[in-house]
Amino acid sequence: MSPPHKAAKHRGAAAAEAVEAAGDPEVNTMSSLHKSRIADFQDVLKEPTIVLEKLRELSFSGIPCEGGLRCLCWKILLNYLPLERASWTSILAKQRELYSQFLREMIIQPGIAKANMGVSREDVTFEDHPLNPNPDSRWNTYFKDNEVLLQIDKDVRRLCPDISFFQRATEYPCLLILDPQNEFETLRKRVEQTTLKSQTVARNRSGVTNMSSPHKNSAPSSLNEYEVLPNGCEAHWEVVERILFIYAKLNPGIAYVQGMNEIVGPLYYTFATDPNSEWKEHAEADTFFCFTNLMAEIRDNFIKSLDDSQCGITYKMEKVYSTLKDRDMELYLKLQEQNIKPQFFAFRWLTLLLSQEFLLPDVIRIWDSLFADDNRFDFLLLVCCAMLILIREQLLEGDFTVNMRLLQDYPITDVCQILQKAKELQDSK
Repeated sequence: MSPPHKAAKHRGAAAAEAVEAAGDPEVNTMSSLHKSRIADFQDVLKEPTIVLEKLRELSFSGIPCEGGLRCLCWKILLNYLPLERASWTSILAKQRELYSQFLREMIIQPGIAKANMGVSREDVTFEDHPLNPNPDSRWNTYFKDNEVLLQIDKDVRRLCPDISFFQRATEYPCLLILDPQNEFETLRKRVEQTTLKSQTVARNRSGVTNMSSPHKNSAPSSLNEYEVLPNGCEAHWEVVERILFIYAKLNPGIAYVQGMNEIVGPLYYTFATDPNSEWKEHAEADTFFCFTNLMAEIRDNFIKSLDDSQCGITYKMEKVYSTLKDRDMELYLKLQEQNIKPQFFAFRWLTLLLSQEFLLPDVIRIWDSLFADDNRFDFLLLVCCAMLILIREQLLEGDFTVNMRLLQDYPITDVCQILQKAKELQDSK
């Protein structure tokens, strides 16, 4: 689902960073303002009870990454941490232990049970066996979980291909699972060993399941083949895989839908690059709970049966067009005349919170504003509307083909300009 222009933008961003590193005078003149903003955040966050409105107001304009400020602010804005500072330590300890319990119950124990069922002849013959049609069979559950795991595995391996972060080894591998004394089955080993490994299971939003050889649909080798890490190590994508698998197990009604990997990716990246090593060590558990809270707000976008309901994605896509109609009738009529439906582009924009339209640092900046806004997903609709209005001249001049290319490969890279326009639309309501 990655648009091809992101890699090119990445090279441009890298060049810009090189200029900054060389001492761009404009950056230096802005440093005092940046320091002042950091101090403002620190003042708000050191209060015994955080004033949420103040934090939202500051965060809306972008959260500094220095000192782990963004990580902390996101945890508060996503309702993972309460406003009372005194309770943070106990709540974090409790939630992180709960996540460890999930790992034991949903990853470690099934692996042990599978090994035991395979070793004990009596267990296989009389109690349960791989061909048992009983839906309550442990083998049946294991194989069904494998189908979900295969889809997750395929998606997380290609997460953010324009950066190498997710293929690199994490500083804090999960010692609970990578215990050299026990040799527990990791999800990566489970994928390699599964009886379904000769087939790739792909389920689209229409519920159609396609079975195909993975060799026919393999990505280029640069995306498909990764350096094998030594024993005791694991890549960041493996951590993301675990988070999504645990989420799918705990939420069987929705389980896993392609695109959730693009939501969890920026969250995990932000927490796993926290300069505070004590918090970075627990990036996996903290990401899981923040992702769960975020999904509680946007999960309806991923449920096909709700697409046409008032809480579904179709309603939200139409809301983008109705907002555009109110703000720019000429552009709205042009898109209508060309039969450019919001489903052609806004489905991805809204469902994935724009994570596929911009480079990762820019996505994170957009999310600062989204998470900070009291009606965060109403603001997302305005951001989408702003994106259309900012390229109105090109859209008014272009034909169907040109305009579809513009909307599916969005040309503006300055996300601050987009957010500013969205704020103008919000203030002029």
